Amino acid sequence: MEFDFSVLSGADRYKLMSASITPRPIAWITSLSRQGACNTAPFSFFNMVSADPPLLAMGLMRRPDGAHKDTAANILETGEFVVHLVSQADAPLMNFTAIDAPPGFDEAAHAGLDLVPSSLVAPPRIASAPVAMECRLFQATEAGKTTVVLGQVLRFHIADRFVDPARLHVDTMAMDLVARMHGRGWYARNDASLQFERPDFAAWQAGHPSGE
Repeated sequence: MEFDFSVLSGADRYKLMSASITPRPIAWITSLSRQGACNTAPFSFFNMVSADPPLLAMGLMRRPDGAHKDTAANILETGEFVVHLVSQADAPLMNFTAIDAPPGFDEAAHAGLDLVPSSLVAPPRIASAPVAMECRLFQATEAGKTTVVLGQVLRFHIADRFVDPARLHVDTMAMDLVARMHGRGWYARNDASLQFERPDFAAWQAGHPSGE
């Protein structure tokens, strides 16, 4: 079935895309307003897009009235934020911080999250998160009802038990991360995986001398 996105509503495009493009990692973002009010919220329009420079990309949708939500407003005002990855143990707390609270509501405080100071940016880190990335705003683009944010990673924090510092080997499966799936409230866990070796052209060519 083919859909012409030029005639579909934004809500219908969202339904098709968000239910099909899965699983999506979750950016659990802490930010501060200029007045120092802390905001914590999860976003699944998120991924790594570059290692040199180290960039994360996030799509931050606006409120129905077109206003920026707290996270986008804070990032645009201060240029600083922290992106965390979400473990299954933290998933209920992450879900709480998605609450549709009014501006100024401190989600972390009401969720009972432990926050610790960051190294280079003002927003604090979530202590229980397996990974936290201190970011500075690299670029922001207003795209219709979404603010697309590129954040440059300044400091990368990972819990000691998940990384071999000598080899920089990360035990990804042990982090027990959750990802966003389809529909309202559906998430995926890292309890199953597939592994494939990347094909080597020279080896393939040796087995297919005719190129077939």
